[in-house]
Amino acid sequence: MPVPTQDTTPQQAGEQFFSSILARVAEGQTLSAAEAEAAFGVIMDGLIAPERIAAFLMALRVRGETQEELLGGVTALRARMHSVPAMPTDTIDVCGTGGDNYGTLNVSTAVAFVMGALGVPVAKHGNRAISSRSGASDVLAALSVPLSAQAEVLAEQMQAHKAVFLSAPHHHPAMRFAAPVRKALGVRTLFNLMGPLVNPAGVKRQLVGVFSPTWLEPMVNVLKNLGSQKVWAVCGLPSDGQGGIDEITLAGPTQVMALENGAICPFSITPEMAGLAYAPVSAILGGDAQYNAQALEALLHGAPGAYRDTVVLNAACALHVAGRVTLLRDGRIDPQALRESVALAARPLDDGTALAVLNGLRASTPDARA
Repeated sequence: MPVPTQDTTPQQAGEQFFSSILARVAEGQTLSAAEAEAAFGVIMDGLIAPERIAAFLMALRVRGETQEELLGGVTALRARMHSVPAMPTDTIDVCGTGGDNYGTLNVSTAVAFVMGALGVPVAKHGNRAISSRSGASDVLAALSVPLSAQAEVLAEQMQAHKAVFLSAPHHHPAMRFAAPVRKALGVRTLFNLMGPLVNPAGVKRQLVGVFSPTWLEPMVNVLKNLGSQKVWAVCGLPSDGQGGIDEITLAGPTQVMALENGAICPFSITPEMAGLAYAPVSAILGGDAQYNAQALEALLHGAPGAYRDTVVLNAACALHVAGRVTLLRDGRIDPQALRESVALAARPLDDGTALAVLNGLRASTPDARA
């Protein structure tokens, strides 16, 4: 970190340090994890002007960000986050990077309701839309789910419903200096990749959707380096699409990079393995927060279709990450086990228990809204 001297203030020291970093990335040079941590640190300490933050993020984007830069950014953000205590040790997170430009319905948010109904503790970390049409916090607000910042309320929600939703602004106040820049840019930046790796509940098990297969292994490596136990990073490859999608898809194969028992292994999933029909991404195309909320509530009332099938497929895999089922045999998907897990994940949508989680959270203490 930059150190002020007798002749410089912290602001001046931060600006001078950042100028040297900006000059380097503008020339296409890469940063070490320590350098990236320091650079993101001065950004999140409010020492850098918005236009310089934008220049930095876009220089990284154009050159191509690295695993070390991701690790540094995540380390800086974790050091400044407001952690959520008293979460069960087996709590999982299900979330995506965004940035895939598909604008689908909210899949991981729906998966969280299913997991809670199945008794799997889930701390879903999310935000309002930055590079997408409707983020997790947007759709939850449209569903009248209060997003609490109080540890006591979150603990009560977890105890009662096995599900909490953690709004990024509540737990990452340092992000307020970069948030307007991200919104103005309107494109994917390294912050998209950082978001899923800074869950305030300190989860060690995650199903992470990633917008590009090239980032699967780096994401898993960073989480492994930071102490995660079990991780699936997934990227769907729609046969009718223009690139990766940050969820397990019905529209083609999904590439997976998994952290299992300390080892990282790749494999793939197809809808056929799960006994589910192919469906194009257009079948789950979303809209604004109100539109997506209506679709999610209809899903929890048992509505059939591609949205339901996508959610149960992702939930079936999340059950493996949670340690409730075993889907791998010799490092590959066991289709029979996957189909059984899909059937298990579908039950809360049919028996009303996933809807009960939503209604229970709606009745929670509305101490804050994101």
